[in-house]
Amino acid sequence: MSSALALNPAVVALILGMALVTYATKAGGLWLVGRVDLSERAEAGLDVLPGAVVVAFIAPALADGGVPEWVAAGATVAVAHKTGSLLLSLGVGVGTVVAVRQAV
Repeated sequence: MSSALALNPAVVALILGMALVTYATKAGGLWLVGRVDLSERAEAGLDVLPGAVVVAFIAPALADGGVPEWVAAGATVAVAHKTGSLLLSLGVGVGTVVAVRQAV
């Protein structure tokens, strides 16, 4: 009888392979960017890329969201602007959306 928690060696190998490819892609990209002379415009684009990725994840939630999501977004932006701490902003955003959903 097999357990629901038993590990299939093929699945474990696949997960480890995907992790290795993911790491190699990121490390290779960082290595390559370190060897290429970037223009100021390209550097500016790379500097704002993390923010663009966050917006791409957050925008659909706000578009479909209601009051709790918008209040949490406002609180998150305010904390990020005031403190500059990504971790603190994330915590405040999550806490705010949970609190407002409970109150509404």
